[in-house]
Amino acid sequence: MSFRKVVRQSKFRHVFGQPVKNDQCYEDIRVSRVTWDSTFCAVNPKFLAVIVEASGGGAFLVLPLSKTGRIDKAYPTVCGHTGPVLDIDWCPHNDEVIASGSEDCTVMVWQIPENGLTSPLTEPVVVLEGHTKRVGIIAWHPTARNVLLSAGCDNVVLIWNVGTAEELYRLDSLHPDLIYNVSWNHNGSLFCSACKDKSVRIIDPRRGTLVAEREKAHEGARPMRAIFLADGKVFTTGFSRMSERQLALWDPEPMALQELDSSNGALLPFYDPDTSVVYVCGKGDSSIRYFEITEEPPYIHFLNTFTSKEPQRGMGSMPKRGLEVSKCEIARFYKLHERKCEPIVMTVPRKSDLFQDDLYPDTAGPEAALEAEEWVSGRDADPILISLREAYVPSKQRDLKISRRNVLSDSRPAMAPGSSHLGAPASTTTAADATPSGSLARAGEAGKLEEVMQELRALRALVKEQGDRICRLEEQLGRMENGDA
Repeated sequence: MSFRKVVRQSKFRHVFGQPVKNDQCYEDIRVSRVTWDSTFCAVNPKFLAVIVEASGGGAFLVLPLSKTGRIDKAYPTVCGHTGPVLDIDWCPHNDEVIASGSEDCTVMVWQIPENGLTSPLTEPVVVLEGHTKRVGIIAWHPTARNVLLSAGCDNVVLIWNVGTAEELYRLDSLHPDLIYNVSWNHNGSLFCSACKDKSVRIIDPRRGTLVAEREKAHEGARPMRAIFLADGKVFTTGFSRMSERQLALWDPEPMALQELDSSNGALLPFYDPDTSVVYVCGKGDSSIRYFEITEEPPYIHFLNTFTSKEPQRGMGSMPKRGLEVSKCEIARFYKLHERKCEPIVMTVPRKSDLFQDDLYPDTAGPEAALEAEEWVSGRDADPILISLREAYVPSKQRDLKISRRNVLSDSRPAMAPGSSHLGAPASTTTAADATPSGSLARAGEAGKLEEVMQELRALRALVKEQGDRICRLEEQLGRMENGDA
């Protein structure tokens, strides 16, 4: 009786990675040499941000995605921190707002001009001060507007309302040692953390309570990381007692544990909730391994490895709405070398040019599902999803304005008409605030009308472009039929 090995069926089995051509890389970037296990890179559909070497303080570079090639040494940076920048994160609800954490113990939130920087940016929109040691972890809430988490080497996690510059929650007794990383769950009701005491914790930030704890998730002493998956499971990377690198899945009991190799670089996991694929990049490695997480054992299924020659200093991952769906691109990474940033495209080979529904389910869009005040009051909401079938046209980004609360007032006022938030129209406190509700309604209607007109203009441009393309193809077909081609 012969036994034939059955290959597991998966549409992601043949995913392959490909670096872009040299002229599409970002050259001559002096990537930071600070000894900290963060990604050093953050990217969204408009901008690429990279933490760079800076004398006498901390700085990071913000480049429009189209600004490829050699970057001039004099190119302006975001340089308001007085110590090295350790972590950066783009706001998921406004592509022009980025937060940074630094050795100077502060968190700063920056508004990037729509077309990128033309001069050094030294003035943040808001400075959040509450940590007593360096701030190494920054993570925006996935669904609530203006809610930002920061974690420092003082073993404290702070949750901020950026719109009012106030500290919402201080969690200072849950971590006895250095926090390695923090990850929000799908709807932002909980977060998980990996700590130097080898424990992985699931924490409810609004109650300030420990929901679950897994001691000795990985027995090695080197850094580990934990991320929430869409179904509430936790995926971790770490080291064994023999310093072998490991991957594990928890619910919160252990479901799977795999050993990878015996390299010593920390493993950075990147998770795509739409495809349930986890990409694992080791600092100092020259490869990206990817795994599919499924419901059947062994739960973590190895797919493939992308290998290159140069080791990576850091890595950024493009949100799903920034990918080219026409090329069946399911992930794009921005790999940091010592002196450059190289995009790597992950593609599923398909013969058809049609939109692939199975590869692109509706994904999290840039609209916030909740206001900060709603989240604080106990509400939860899943991300607002968008379809990638049509090229998604986001609404115009609005400036971030800060409305500081009156610290002398005992009561917590509801959100005042003059306060504002990321991605929402910022009103200024003038005599116009006292206008009748009718004129406010008319202003709202005018804003909606402008949005509809913008969308109409974009559609007209698209129709014209497709019409030109059809004409060119008909001409080409005519030449081929006449034997000219």
